[in-house]
Amino acid sequence: MGVQSLYILNKAGGLIYQKDFKPGLNKLSTNDYLVLAGTFHSIHAISSRISPLPSSSGITMVETSRVAIHCFQTLTGIKFLLITDLKQLSPEAVLEKVYQLFADYVMKNPFYQMDMPVRCEIFDRRLNQYLMEVV
Repeated sequence: MGVQSLYILNKAGGLIYQKDFKPGLNKLSTNDYLVLAGTFHSIHAISSRISPLPSSSGITMVETSRVAIHCFQTLTGIKFLLITDLKQLSPEAVLEKVYQLFADYVMKNPFYQMDMPVRCEIFDRRLNQYLMEVV
């Protein structure tokens, strides 16, 4: 599977969803996940301000020797971070589909409160189902 992990950050940089999809990944503590989300949010905000382009959206991809981190930010400020293998085809399309699933199953849920952690079983199921099809 090309997709390793998914992080969803609220507009303030708080981690509202995290899930690993690749077996065997090192597990971090809850605090480490929160620090990771906050750090990326800060770097993303700084990069959008120092960019020479007037309408820069900040960091959209970071590539390492083993993985790539792809970021999609919505107009409302929610960030979707997708950690993939370097061989993952069209991660932008995957992020758009994840956003669509989020909008359909989380945002339309009358019991979900904005900026709170996502605990939606149907979102988890549909997300897993989609990512298994992408492979």
